Amino acid sequence: MDKTRIHIFDTTLRDGEQVPGCKLNKTQKLLLAEQLELLGVDIIEAGFPISSPGDFEAVKAIAERAGDVTICALSRAVERDIERAAEAVAGARRPRIHTGIGTSDSHIKYKFQSTREKVKERAVAAVKFAKQFVEDVEFYAEDAGRTDNAFLAEICSAVIKAGATVLNIPDTTGYCLPNEYGSKIKYLTEHVEGIDKAILSTHCHNDLGLATANSIEGVINGARQIECTINGLGERAGNTSLEECVMILKQHPYLGFDTGINTKMLNPISRLVSQEMGMPVQPNKAIVGANAFAHSSGIHQDGVIKKRETYEIIDPVDVGIDKSSIVLTARSGRAALAYRLKEIGHNITKMELDEVYKRFLDLADRQKEVVESDLHQLMEQSESLG
Repeated sequence: MDKTRIHIFDTTLRDGEQVPGCKLNKTQKLLLAEQLELLGVDIIEAGFPISSPGDFEAVKAIAERAGDVTICALSRAVERDIERAAEAVAGARRPRIHTGIGTSDSHIKYKFQSTREKVKERAVAAVKFAKQFVEDVEFYAEDAGRTDNAFLAEICSAVIKAGATVLNIPDTTGYCLPNEYGSKIKYLTEHVEGIDKAILSTHCHNDLGLATANSIEGVINGARQIECTINGLGERAGNTSLEECVMILKQHPYLGFDTGINTKMLNPISRLVSQEMGMPVQPNKAIVGANAFAHSSGIHQDGVIKKRETYEIIDPVDVGIDKSSIVLTARSGRAALAYRLKEIGHNITKMELDEVYKRFLDLADRQKEVVESDLHQLMEQSESLG
């Protein structure tokens, strides 16, 4: 079955860097951009050039060193912003300017003190201006998640006519439910004039923990680009997690989508981003968390030891992890203890295992985890008693 290609738009260097304390310098941005290109992302949003001289220089350097990956720069619907973005990405083989404006009634009334018609005029003018510098112009309708669908379709139609090649439909506040967001994308595919000339893109925030679910619903309903970050970094509660979206589409092949991402790099690049940004990954984070492939319950451990697929839907090797982890705790059974002992060179009989297991439980009740040095000590005690 031929699969539909979903473009992965990584905004770790822009939206991800907006997390307090996660600012990157030019050298760090270049390092991560290089790894993102190796990972196989289609677009790298390298930064917001007008925001600071340092960010401008970083985006410019990334653009000049990039290969075939699209290098994108963010701007507001302001000519000076767009000019600065254009200057920053000028050296890229595939430059893109990402410009836009808030489209919800809340943004129009309170942020801009304006009207729908005037906002639409600004959107069209921004796209036309950006089009003077690059062929590839992405338009974002900020707060699209709370924007009236009919007006959203109207403004999207207008910017396509002005030359937009990608339409970014952000759930800026993370408010939408998956069925609501999916329905919004479907509505746009059916009501935007010239939609065949542009790609619909998701950009979902995680305020209610729904960013990944919303992005997948968006794809199912017609979006062909996912905007996301490594480790789900982003404003407030974060952005859509790249690793989650990529593996969902990979593990559900019947959906008929492909991303082209080298999934074996997911764990290494997650660690690199965590290290460079100084932002730890929560242990229970899907795909790349320390506990994502760790098992401590005796029932689960026994099942995984017999056949990994019993409790794992992803082969850890596929995301760059050597193997599953059997963590010994007071909830572990004999099978897990024997497995770990064998791993460190101790092959014991069933009778010996019964004796060691009693002492193991005494130790496990006193501490959170029994580690390799503890196991050696338990075996030394057994030999001295034997």
